[in-house]
Amino acid sequence: MTLSYGSVCSGIEAASVAWHPLGWRADWLAEIEPFPSAVLAHHYPDTPNLGDMTKIASKVLNGSVAAPDILVGGTPCQAFSVAGMREGLADPRGALTIKFVELADAIDHVRARQGKEPAIVVWENVPGVLSDKGNAFGCFLGALAGEDCELQPSGPRWTDAGCVYGPRRAVAWRVLDAQYFGLAQRRRRVFVVASARGGLDPAAVLFEREGMRRDTPPRRGEGQDVAGHAPFGPALQCGCGYLFPESLGHWGCPACEGEDGPGVSVLAGVPAFGGGNQSGSLFQGGTLLAKAQRGDFESETFCVHGTQDPCVSDKAFALGRNSGQENAVLSIALRGREGGGTIEAGDEVAGCLRASTGGGDKPHALIHSAIRRLTPRECERLQGLSDDYTLIPWRGKPAEECPDGPRYKAIGNSKAVPVVRWIGQRIAQHLEAVRRTA
Repeated sequence: MTLSYGSVCSGIEAASVAWHPLGWRADWLAEIEPFPSAVLAHHYPDTPNLGDMTKIASKVLNGSVAAPDILVGGTPCQAFSVAGMREGLADPRGALTIKFVELADAIDHVRARQGKEPAIVVWENVPGVLSDKGNAFGCFLGALAGEDCELQPSGPRWTDAGCVYGPRRAVAWRVLDAQYFGLAQRRRRVFVVASARGGLDPAAVLFEREGMRRDTPPRRGEGQDVAGHAPFGPALQCGCGYLFPESLGHWGCPACEGEDGPGVSVLAGVPAFGGGNQSGSLFQGGTLLAKAQRGDFESETFCVHGTQDPCVSDKAFALGRNSGQENAVLSIALRGREGGGTIEAGDEVAGCLRASTGGGDKPHALIHSAIRRLTPRECERLQGLSDDYTLIPWRGKPAEECPDGPRYKAIGNSKAVPVVRWIGQRIAQHLEAVRRTA
């Protein structure tokens, strides 16, 4: 089924990466930041970038811009995040959420005039929007559903999943975590699906039968520890969470015998930590953040690997040294201490070095292992993007000289591709079911 979509706050366009394999195509994109716009121009030169999303609704209404089947966007999350000080709708970036609803209304108005079904809306943001002090999520839900006032949560905050049925649209939302979709990253985001389309229930798109849920802890076979014994390099991860070699095929999961398949391709055996993920299993890294400069342990993700050989230079060994057989996962914590930071490890690891004052801008090291920051390519993998997706010609220089800073920021602002693809697949399945019963 071929569907068209319009993407706002497009960033580097995770939606297109996710949905092109489904046969869907973008009518238009909308991004104003220079580097992400350059990424869009590099990968999608034939798709117009309309820039400022606040000006698109009027263009849809006058017919100069197409009214697509799907409107997708992740309006700026900084207004609702702790890092952004949670200004909510008082922040101009948060106010773009209401502009998003106005655009959805304009698209539906034009589609009704054209005799087409209403559009499907897909929206993404940080979980902090659910507890915003100004009830931003209630305002967004009310506007999207067509109520004349903001909606109120049943408790002190909005739940991680729910649905409402208003006079204009049915709306469902759910917090989805990228680690359950084959990515080695804990990345919880709120996804909203809404539509007035007959026969399409957004709740049926986002919610699954109990036996199909993707937010339950992954099962492990006896003695299997994904963090310590996963195959290093390309592997397959089943919906049940089990990692297994590509040679077994997409339906060859030994844990569930393919019941929760097919497996999805992942890069396994790259343990990561940071962003508050200080101890325990390090198979999932902390959430990638949009930082153009080097930060500290709370704001960056680091890689950890072990080797038998001493590290005598100022650079860590490459991942997969000696065919990947020496990679190890350690339980590590970086604690702030007066005069600097300290890397602390469990009893299995020898005493550790003290980080120099300033911590975040200096490399940290362990006696028997090495720690380094993730490269932009590895960050792309953590989001489900292809290698070097953001390595583009930039400011008159060739792609090989593209700086890391804007790449890190753009990748951190992006969506997790497998999550967006799963939502697209669910939409396609339900639209096909509606078509068959029509």
